[in-house]
Formats: sequence, C-alpha cells, structure tokens
Amino acid sequence: MPIVVLPDDGDDSIPASPVPKEDAQDTYASPDQKSSLDGSLSLFSSKQPHAGNYSVDYGDLSVDPLTYPVDQVPWPPGTPAPYAFLVHGLVTLSGTKSRIIILNVLTNVLCTLLRHHTDSVLPALYLLSNTLTPPYSPLELGLGGSIISKAIQHVSGLTPAALKKLYVKSGDPGDVAFEAKSNVRTLVAHKPLLITGVYDSLLMIAHTKGEGATKRKQSIAEKLLVSAKGEESRYLVRTLCLNLRVGAVRLSILTALARAVVLTPPSDVADSTESLYFDSSLVSSDVTSAAQKGKKKDNPVREQLVAKWNYAEALIRRIYVQHPNYDHIVEGINSGGLNGLAGRVPLTIGIPLHPTLGSPTRSLDEIYERLNNQPFTAEFKYDGQRAQIHGKRMANGQIDVKIFSRHLEDMTSKYPDVVSLVYDIFSRSEHLSSFITDSEIVAIEPKTGVLRSFQELSNRARKDVTLGDIKISVCVYLFDLMYLNDKPFLEHPFRERRERLRECFPPFVPEDSRFARLDHVDSCESTTGREAIEEFWQRAVESSSEGLMIKLLDNTEVEATDGAEKEKGRKKPLPATYEPDKRTSAWLKLKKDYVESVGDSLDLVPVGAWYGNGRKAGWWSPILLAVRDAESGRLVALCKCMSGFSDAFYKSMKAEYAEDTENCSPVPRWESEMGGFRPDMYFRPIHVWEVRGADITISPVSVASLGSASATRGLSLRFPRFIRVRDDKAIEDATSTEQLTELWRGQQRRGKGKDGEGVDDGDLVDVVMPESDMGSEEDD
Repeated sequence: MPIVVLPDDGDDSIPASPVPKEDAQDTYASPDQKSSLDGSLSLFSSKQPHAGNYSVDYGDLSVDPLTYPVDQVPWPPGTPAPYAFLVHGLVTLSGTKSRIIILNVLTNVLCTLLRHHTDSVLPALYLLSNTLTPPYSPLELGLGGSIISKAIQHVSGLTPAALKKLYVKSGDPGDVAFEAKSNVRTLVAHKPLLITGVYDSLLMIAHTKGEGATKRKQSIAEKLLVSAKGEESRYLVRTLCLNLRVGAVRLSILTALARAVVLTPPSDVADSTESLYFDSSLVSSDVTSAAQKGKKKDNPVREQLVAKWNYAEALIRRIYVQHPNYDHIVEGINSGGLNGLAGRVPLTIGIPLHPTLGSPTRSLDEIYERLNNQPFTAEFKYDGQRAQIHGKRMANGQIDVKIFSRHLEDMTSKYPDVVSLVYDIFSRSEHLSSFITDSEIVAIEPKTGVLRSFQELSNRARKDVTLGDIKISVCVYLFDLMYLNDKPFLEHPFRERRERLRECFPPFVPEDSRFARLDHVDSCESTTGREAIEEFWQRAVESSSEGLMIKLLDNTEVEATDGAEKEKGRKKPLPATYEPDKRTSAWLKLKKDYVESVGDSLDLVPVGAWYGNGRKAGWWSPILLAVRDAESGRLVALCKCMSGFSDAFYKSMKAEYAEDTENCSPVPRWESEMGGFRPDMYFRPIHVWEVRGADITISPVSVASLGSASATRGLSLRFPRFIRVRDDKAIEDATSTEQLTELWRGQQRRGKGKDGEGVDDGDLVDVVMPESDMGSEEDD
C-alpha cells in the first residue's frame, strides 16, 4: 500500500485534509450503485469522514427544500464549510437525472452555505459551474492532461502503465484518481479541504506563469490530491479537467441560487411573510408531512413559496444575462438581499450581456404567418463575427473600449482597428458619453468595400494584434443599440433603438485603410410591400451574405400558432425589446440553407463514429452527430452522417480524433444520451458542424426530442450531409432539442412527412458511398 508524504513548505493557503487514525472506508456510493433512471438515493450514506475518529452527517440533500433542516449546521460549528459537503452534493447530483432532485440538491447546498458560511457561496457557484471567473475574463486554469496524470501518478505511486490501464478501464480521469488513491494512506495529518481553499488553489494554478510554472502547478495539484479523501479525489480531478459530469447547467444553478436566497432571508427583514422572502415559521408538521409524501397540490404554504420563487428566479436570471458575474451578484445579495438587487447589479459598460438570438424559419411565407403581417424590417445577415462593442468616455477624457464575441469572450486586442474606430466615433460626437452596440465585423476589400468570406477574417490572430499586423480590412455593421449615454435601451422597441443607432452613429470610411469602416446593415421595410421584400431576399441569396434577419419593429400581439391557445383564439404578446440570451420570435433568421428547396440546416456536434469500410477503411465513417438538450445540458445523439466529406477532411478528422487520445475513447466518457446508437468510438464534444438534411423523421434509434412526435421514439435527420465546421460556434450554440421539435412541427404543418415515419440515416448500414458522394475539396 503506497504511503505518500509531501514536504511541508509552510504554504498555509492550500488547506489539506487529515486521515482518520483508523482507515475509514469510503461511504459514498460507487458509480455502479448510483441510479441513473429514477433518481433513487437509497444507496447513499450521508455520513462523510472528517478529521479525527468521527464522521459528519451531511443529511439528504435531495429532499424538498421546504422540509430541509437548513438551521442545522452539517459540519463542526464555527468552522468553514468543508469541500466534502460540496462533494456530497455533487455525488447526489451524479446519481440522478431528475430535474426536480437536481434543483433540490443545489438549492439545499446553497441554502446551507448562505446560512452557515457565506464566504463559501461564491466559490461554490464557480466550482458547481466548472469555471473560475466570469466568461469574459481571460483567466484560464491552464492545466493540461499530462500535468494531471503526473500528479495522480506521483500521489498514488502507480506506474504510467498501471495508470493507463485504469484509464482504459474507466475512461474518466476522476474515476482514475479515485481508483488510484483507494489504497493510499498518508502519514501526516492535514486540515480538511475547504470549499474556499480548493477554489483559491485553482486560482493559484491559473495565475501561475513563467519559468517553472508547470512544476509549480503540478505541486499545487498534488497537494490537493494528497489532502482529498474518498470521493473528493474523483470530483477534484474532474474539476481540474473542467468536466464535472453532474448535469448542473447554468440555468439550474441560477434557479437554485434564487430559491436559496428566498429561503434564507436577511436578519434585518422584519416581516418576511409580506416580503420577497419565505417565513419558515409557516411550515407546520402537517405541511412537512405532506411535502415528504409528495403532496404539493392545494397547499397554501407551498403556493406562497412558489410565488416568491418564481419572482426571485426571474429576477436573478434577468440580472445574470445582463451582468454575467457571480462575484457582483453575490456581493449584491449580501449587501441587501433581493430588494433593489437589479439596481446594485445593473447593465454595465465593460461587462458583456448575453446576445439576443434569432429563431430559424424556412420561407418568407412562414415569416409573414408568424408575424401576423405586423411591420418588420429585413436585414442582411452578414457572414462575419458578431461583436458587442462597449465604449465609454472616462472622467479624465480617456476612452475605454471593450469588444466581446457572442460567447462573451474579450476580443478587444484582436481588433485594434475597431478600437481606433471607436476613438473616432467619440471624437466626432462631443455629446456621446457611453454606449453598447450589437454588430457584425465583416472582412472587406479595403478599396472597394466588397465583402469577403468569414474564413479570411478567421485568419486573424486571436489576440495582441497591432495595426501593422492587419492584412484583412473590416467593416463594422451596426444593427442594434442596448445602452446609450448611461441609459439602458433594452426595454425600448426595436424601431426606437434603431432610430437612435442611426442618429448617433453615422457611417463613415476612414482615410487609412488599416482602420475599420462603420456602416449600418442593409435593410428593407415590410411597408414597402411583399414584392420588395422578395427582391431583397433574392439580393441576399445572390450576395455573399448568409441570408436575412427579420426583426419586428414594434411590440405587438400575434395569433397563437398551435396548441390549446390557438383553439381558444387567444393571442400571445410578441415584444420587440432586446431579450438577452433568448431565441426570440421577434427575431427570425432566413438563411440560404433554411429554404425549403435546399433542406434543413442544423448545427450538430460529432460525438462518436464507426470504423470505415471499403474505400473509407482507416477513416472514421459514419460519424454520429448530436443535438443539445438545453434543459439538462447533455448532448443527445441524432443521426449518422457519411456524406459531404472530402478525403482531406477524413484524414484531418482521423488525426484529431485519434485512438488513445483525450479526444477519443472506446467507452462513453462524456455526457451524451446515445439512445440506440452504439458507435465504435466516442468523441469528446469539441466541434460544431453545419449539416443539411432532406427532412426530419421519427426514428426507432434516436431519443432526440423523445415524446414530441412519439411517446417511444425520437427524431432524426434524414440523409444528412456535412456542410462545414462552425468554428464561430461553441457547443452551447448547437441546435437544441427544442429547435429540432419546432422544425419538425413546421415540417408537419407544410405537409411534409404526413405519415410521420421515414428512414433516417441512423437506420442505415454503413454502405460504401460512390465517389460522386464523397464531396470535393471545397467541402473541407
């Protein structure tokens, strides 16, 4: 049995965990014991090893928050929150797929921390979300797989061959660490790992730079691993690998935070019954008994709680999408609770808000039907990079500029020409003090302004570009205004936002071609008539743009299109406001690839493959593609694709997804629902591919959108064909199951696939495709 003793270097900033005098068996359930179907937690023990010869009862975190004993301190009183408590929550989460249980666990964890150790709330939020800082921060953990492997090897005493054997067996680095440490005992007792200590250690790793950084990072990781006890090892390594695998997506975390705040009112709230918080004294034994039995109907106490939850959830979600910074949100909650929180965490220059997203449509007829002939504008959808531009004139006269991508990444240093453009904007308008605009940065010919392809724009370096480095000129096409002169414009209708945008930001072309141009998107109003809109669409098709964006100009109501609401003749509101992080029906996109004559175009993620046959022997073919379940955060296998690839692409794909690498595994390692698909190899989800198909069909193999068309079958894409890799999109931007369902319903309304059945590509054998179907080099 290996015994590990790390030298004590006097660094007290990395707390470590003691080993009980008697070898305590790990009391968590193994992955084989966890129920993945019904969320049953009966096999879990709530007693976790702590310092000395005793254990701490962390309780059942899956219970209804209404009955959870939040007043009981689940660790030694007066001490900080141990990392083991958070891990207990992670283990409980990994044992269920029930959204109710997931929300209950997250809510109870955050309630406990808010009540008994407020300093752990912020680190817990980041650890649960598998991040260290806000999305726009450039700070990254920077811990490669080799460093983690060496740390596990050093701590466990295993040889590289033994470690690889464990990895092949389990396919998960966290499981490898758990197995490798199962027979390790330490001679030196340490303090328990703390939630704050683990988070601070991760920040220390991220900030470690310069000569010898690799060894210092490995040393920190080893100290954490030596201190980790039982399941702490598993989830610590998964955190280091940025893949927790517990199904806690951002929406769930924000919902749980809102519920936890409602259940833990500030001490200065005199009458929580009439406030935004819940009065726990209202919970009688009858209410507790009913909650434990699952009886939630006709319960006035629960109805009051749910009403307060709904308000808080909407509030915190709205604040986060406008100001995605847990540090500021937690600080705002601590300083005044929910009352006035939006004012303490407002839309702010320099902090990106989540962009509004458009819903796909397939024809102008569908657009007119969905908007009910309400006034709209059609705009060119340029093939560039979406950019959110922030500008502010400081008190000292200096200009502060920030440019963010659609994923909220800071790309200011990538576009010094756009920064210079913002300086020019301020110099031309002395009344302009601050703004946030939405735009598309497009590559152009410097002399003529003719549009160039996105691929040429993507050749730019990602950061630290200088004006002398610029070889591709750009034009900034403005299309929306969210903030102007210290005033938010999100709640204003699009007609007003566009009017102010055009008024305050007139187009201009700089004399120096190295600097960016400023222009507004080419547009056409629906009031000019249907014929003019159709001509404008043809111009878009013939140009180098991707298609059109259709935007409602004014707030309105439209007829319900399906379901009970349509039968009752009701109307639904359709606001023309700017809706961060929403795929709104007031913004519709009509891409060339969406029109009926071309077929469906979806953004899918490769998650697996089979060994190729015949001419494709030695390559991966077919490729298993997946959509994203927005609610759970998991990917769901949709169809096989074997068409549209060039030989060069096959070769590059085989190299990127090579066997025995971190991107390829013979066993499932990543959070994906496979349904009836059983690929030879599973892929790490790292790319988004644009794929076009004939139509959407009901499939006996796929479980994507299960229940939308059939109670027992999912949807699939028939005859999919690869179009291109979408480097501009992250996994979170892949087509969702909800979008897939809407596309299928639209297809049904148009009369395609009336029988609801079809042969999808997942039902086909991997036949050898003829040369004519292999694709050309242009597909690469």
